[in-house]
Amino acid sequence: MFERFTDKARRVVVLAQEEARERRADAIRSEHLLIALYGVPGNLALEVLEAHSVDAQGVRSDVDGLRGGLGPADAEALSTLGIDLDEVRRQVEDAFGPGALDRPRSRGRRWFAGHVPFDRDAKKVLELALREALRLRHNYIGCEHVLLGLLHAGGSAQTILVARGARLDSARVIVEELLRGRRAG
Repeated sequence: MFERFTDKARRVVVLAQEEARERRADAIRSEHLLIALYGVPGNLALEVLEAHSVDAQGVRSDVDGLRGGLGPADAEALSTLGIDLDEVRRQVEDAFGPGALDRPRSRGRRWFAGHVPFDRDAKKVLELALREALRLRHNYIGCEHVLLGLLHAGGSAQTILVARGARLDSARVIVEELLRGRRAG
């Protein structure tokens, strides 16, 4: 399937692997593919995301929140019980060193810097990207198809996109219009 990917779409996959590695994730997830779209300038998916007012900073913040632990609302709720998260963090860092709470949990697996596999949702995104390309009668898979796969697949990336106002049907229409405009121009 990867032979059908455009250079930019291949770059998205490479960047998603780098994103997963930087986050010390045990697999490439759909949210890593979503963040990676923003790392490839001039791709059609960015125009679709812009049309939906979905910006990189907001997406990155949402992805950070997925595995980032407790947020401000959680801290406020715990404070009503007399638990001060800042004090808990300070005590943990005193005992285990700075950044101890920021280190990934191993989940019984050793983290490694080599190949990072795709999780089930990310594989589904790529499969749906192929289906979207075929549906649009394209003989290639571009970043726009990856975005459509993200919107179609379910999972964390779709949740983030939908929460920020992106929709599969309108994204398809925008992709078709942009491609028509490029062919005409």
